[in-house]
Amino acid sequence: MWSNRTDSVRESGFAPVFQMLFRCFGFIFFLFLLAVTPAAGSDRAGAGGEGRSGGGQTGKTTFWSDFQPEWGGHVKLQAQASWPGRDTYWDTVGLGPYYDVTTDFRLKNKLFFGRWGSLETHYEAVYSVGDTRRKQSELAGRFPALAEVMAAGAGRPDDDHRFFDLTRVMDETGDRLLYHRLDRLVLTVQPSWGTIRLGRQAATWGNGLLFNPMDLFNPFSPADFVRDYKVGDDMVSVQFPVATTGDAQFLYVPRRDRTTRDVEWNQSSCAGKVHFASGDTEFDLMAGHHYQDSVVGFGSTGYWGNAAWRLDATWTFLEEDRGKDGYLSLVANMDYSWVWAEKNYYGFIEFFYNGLGTNRYQESLTDLDLAERLSRGELYSLGRYYLSGHVKVELHPLFSIYLTLINNLSDPSGTFQPRAVWDVSQNVQVTFGANVHYGSPGTEYGGWEIPGTRLLSGPSNAAYVWVSYYF
Repeated sequence: MWSNRTDSVRESGFAPVFQMLFRCFGFIFFLFLLAVTPAAGSDRAGAGGEGRSGGGQTGKTTFWSDFQPEWGGHVKLQAQASWPGRDTYWDTVGLGPYYDVTTDFRLKNKLFFGRWGSLETHYEAVYSVGDTRRKQSELAGRFPALAEVMAAGAGRPDDDHRFFDLTRVMDETGDRLLYHRLDRLVLTVQPSWGTIRLGRQAATWGNGLLFNPMDLFNPFSPADFVRDYKVGDDMVSVQFPVATTGDAQFLYVPRRDRTTRDVEWNQSSCAGKVHFASGDTEFDLMAGHHYQDSVVGFGSTGYWGNAAWRLDATWTFLEEDRGKDGYLSLVANMDYSWVWAEKNYYGFIEFFYNGLGTNRYQESLTDLDLAERLSRGELYSLGRYYLSGHVKVELHPLFSIYLTLINNLSDPSGTFQPRAVWDVSQNVQVTFGANVHYGSPGTEYGGWEIPGTRLLSGPSNAAYVWVSYYF
């Protein structure tokens, strides 16, 4: 009888989420009980002392008196028009323009448990509809080999490899997608010696502004102009101070094999980072296990006059049977802010070296080391040398213009991203801009030929408008 009920419940879009929430909150509540016991004891001792000094007051507090919830969130509406390039694989299904609309709803809650910790939860629901998804479905039908590439660009995160499955698709057809998920579900415990975070969360390491090789855990794409939230991962994070000028952080990210659904060491990550300062210069030392490889890294930040500089370098030790010992990744940048003609300016320039990069882009489909990192969303570039820049001009305290250029030095080819942000009110923001790609055929951004075809693989030019409401 129970199994029949379970099968019928699974037909609902929301019911599986309620089941997984029950399991996850049960796990979090168990950790909560373990953590609150010593904290409550220390509170009672402190309250008793205050009661004695207060002349007879007991200082009693209830369990619920320390709970302090905070709520927030946003609703974002994006409208976009894109124009695929001629002779690309999009040309086989019609060049467009393609019109797409996406709505993103995020509800945030943070529940504080007195001084000892908190529980943070983010619920996200996303609905997208438009020509791009419809054309992707047509391409997947005509070219089955492109199905995986199309799925990677479908814009839907999945939890097949994560410890908890907190994502559910409620509706998915040829031209629309509706899914919801828990993007954050993290318990933070703050003992006297540091901070412990357990559950779905986001961690960012490294000092890159567009490219960030030290950030192994769901890094942003260099072309992402909205960086409010990284996609959350299930992990354990421990952070504590070291001496008087530094701190140490350790992460464990358990991941499942997509086929067996078992947690595997060669699919997981475990890393540590030490941060310390010497004078005006700060340093990072990092080492860890990431999937099947070992990674070590070094980073530093400092100042040159009124400008700030940053440098990160990592070396990845690859499996012996891949034909190479390892590769270097490096990013260096410098940023500066100034005033000119009574306007505020900010800018930076950044160099990135990708040790896995190549000018023979067709090889990216057969190079396992490169292909794995592209499919995992860990690497977004095919080339080896990049020089990028960014400028922000504040024309008005409520209106700013941004210009970003990502340039492959070897081709050359790249992406130019102009955009403007208008703070209409305290809660409403409007962003509009474009992604314009340049380069000759055969370059990374101009389009390179897919092996076995005469079709090019290249990004589409696009213009967009974002309307965001925050609450």
